[in-house]
Amino acid sequence: MMDAYLGKRSLGFLTARLAGVVLLLPSTSVLVAQARLPDTKPLLENGDLAVLMVDGIHRFLDHETEVVRTQRQRFWDVQKGRRADLVAASRERFRKLIGAVDHRLPVKALELVATTASSAQITARPGYKVFRARWPVFEGVHGEGLLLEPSRRATVRIVAIPDADQSPEMVAGLAPGLDRAAQFARRLAEAGCEVVVLALIDRRDTWSGIPGVRMTNQPHREFIYRMAFDAGRHIIGYEVQKILAVVDWFKYRESQTEQGIVGTFGYGEGGLLALYAAALDGRIDRTVVSGYFRSRDGLWKEPIYRDVWRLLKEHGDAELVFLIEPNRLIVEASAGPRVSGPPPETQTRKGATPNGRLQTPELSAVKREVELARSDRVTLVVSGDGSGPPGSQAALEALVGDTAHRLPFPLVSSPLPATPEVDQTFVATRSKRQFDELVNFTQKLLRQSTKRREEFWSKVDTSTPERWRETSNRYRDTIWSEVIGRLPAPNQLANARSRLIFDAPKFFGYEVVLDVWPDVFTSGILLLPKDLKAGERRPVVVCQHGLEGRPRDVADPSLDDPLYQRYAVRLAEEGFVTFAPQNPYIGKDRFRLIQRKAHPLKLSLFSFILGQHQRLLEWLAALPFVDPARIGFYGLSYGGKTAMRLPPLLDQYALSICSGDFADWVWNITNADTGYSYLPTEEYEVVEFNLANIANYAELGMLMAPRPFMVERGHHDGGAPDEWVAHEFAKVRNFYVTRMKLPGHATIEFFNGGHTINGKEAFEFLRRHLHWPRALATQPGSQ
Repeated sequence: MMDAYLGKRSLGFLTARLAGVVLLLPSTSVLVAQARLPDTKPLLENGDLAVLMVDGIHRFLDHETEVVRTQRQRFWDVQKGRRADLVAASRERFRKLIGAVDHRLPVKALELVATTASSAQITARPGYKVFRARWPVFEGVHGEGLLLEPSRRATVRIVAIPDADQSPEMVAGLAPGLDRAAQFARRLAEAGCEVVVLALIDRRDTWSGIPGVRMTNQPHREFIYRMAFDAGRHIIGYEVQKILAVVDWFKYRESQTEQGIVGTFGYGEGGLLALYAAALDGRIDRTVVSGYFRSRDGLWKEPIYRDVWRLLKEHGDAELVFLIEPNRLIVEASAGPRVSGPPPETQTRKGATPNGRLQTPELSAVKREVELARSDRVTLVVSGDGSGPPGSQAALEALVGDTAHRLPFPLVSSPLPATPEVDQTFVATRSKRQFDELVNFTQKLLRQSTKRREEFWSKVDTSTPERWRETSNRYRDTIWSEVIGRLPAPNQLANARSRLIFDAPKFFGYEVVLDVWPDVFTSGILLLPKDLKAGERRPVVVCQHGLEGRPRDVADPSLDDPLYQRYAVRLAEEGFVTFAPQNPYIGKDRFRLIQRKAHPLKLSLFSFILGQHQRLLEWLAALPFVDPARIGFYGLSYGGKTAMRLPPLLDQYALSICSGDFADWVWNITNADTGYSYLPTEEYEVVEFNLANIANYAELGMLMAPRPFMVERGHHDGGAPDEWVAHEFAKVRNFYVTRMKLPGHATIEFFNGGHTINGKEAFEFLRRHLHWPRALATQPGSQ
């Protein structure tokens, strides 16, 4: 069956296309070198092609951000006078993107937090009392903070959300650190509002990491973001849900008495949350967003815990107004939080995403974004010159001024009564409890993700390879479009350029560059055996380097990197045509920033790699000495990641070999328990939104079927333990054997080595399935 599958894909290109560039001499069947490959132009670029590639992708993304901004604005312009169902659909998409998808528990009362050593009531002030409070959100997750309860019945109820580096006690005037004018929770309570102040996960790194294994300087918000992203959740969504749980309580109480006004006031990180909560829930009548509102085109410069998949395709700050209408939004231009980056690195704490700065939005930028909303339901107020403290008189009056509540004036001059000392131990314990609850909740979701994947794949037909191929196509489309992010097919002419760089005893080596999209190209090294015969078409092995690698690492005959074992060279010496692409995971933070720019556009690094390999496969298939039905893929490390993401989606690859990467990938990158975790490392780019609920490596391996799939695994590879690898691969082997009836098409080699190419059983796998029986390879060091 598989032989037939492979054997009917030849395109029948003419060997005559070689004439004049690379010559086959019929009398000797020896390939004679020329300066470039057939049908290619001279390659004249002298710069570092890897650097140029990464820079080009950055330019593409910068331009695409501008295009998407225009498209987003046009989309919402069309929706003016829109139907309610269109808004509801957009709101539901937004809910999923920020991970606010878990069912909330009902809240009929807040819990007042007291112990035998301390009362729930912190203090009593003229007109209101202050209590420590908490409320249920999900199973095992609570919102916590303060309840400022007025002495008389309130008809205005406010959720106050401070910045992440501010405690509820600070904005309530119970702890030092804020100018009295910025204590907006206190001021609202003095105006007679009922106020619940939410404690946020802060930006410190005290508990980030895996105790006893590896700690990190990731802010607490980033640490939760990283594990939650793959679960289709987000620190943003979790905290929005905490806000909405308070709204649930407000509305429950209204159902028992008379209705009133429900509002939110958020500053800095709290401003983001207030804006997003108002966009999701029409029960919030009024919202103040202070020190946050502006264009999000530069989202990639902000802290990574603000990274939201697909955000800019539909939901910039201005566009969220359409989801808030007809409710009111008050945008306060004020001094925003100043964040210079994550906590500093130390010898024992590293791995935070670098940069991630926050500063006061320029008043002109705030005004532009408000103008883009084009809504009479938005009010812009300015604190001072735009850099004053949050909670200006104008902002608070816009929030509650036309209700029965009259704001005292001036609010900043009345003396405060004596404040009891805030129990800092309680505040620290509360912060730790909030952090632990979200970590534990997310880890539970990840452990349960196996069931979610089973549900997702339950409707696919595995009765025959043909039915599997037919019914699994929509799953491929989902992975490509919704997890990786799909770009249009390459739209530039290939404009192939090449130059001869190696003349080895058994092969020639050519450096090749192919255009893909504007500013985006692919490049690599083609090794062409010298014993090609006229009219002969050979199998090709695409040999993919790992992180920070280059094509020469695998394809330069003068190099013998112990990781790669000269495997492209050795395969070419056997008679395979090999191609070693340059993939763009090179340049450390420079390439990782591609993810930061790409995610809000519903794209990722692999969106570009897929397009590059689409172009590469087209070009290879058109070469007269290549059999397009026999192109295999073999990658190590990050090249192994590529082996798990490209061949399953690109049918032109006849087989795939994953070396040094296969594992229980979802757990590998998200677990907070073991030393085998990417979570505390610098590789922040490996997160993929909602992957855990869609496909782990077993499902990606199955998508290769009926094409052959192999894993190469060194016992001493530190990426994951053998047990994780074997357990995940067992699912793939079971599928090939019991469902596809192809027992020889899925195999794994365990060898006594580390994170390296082994090139033994894998080479035999290539010979067998690419139908190249001439085993002329030499082992490393035995030439």
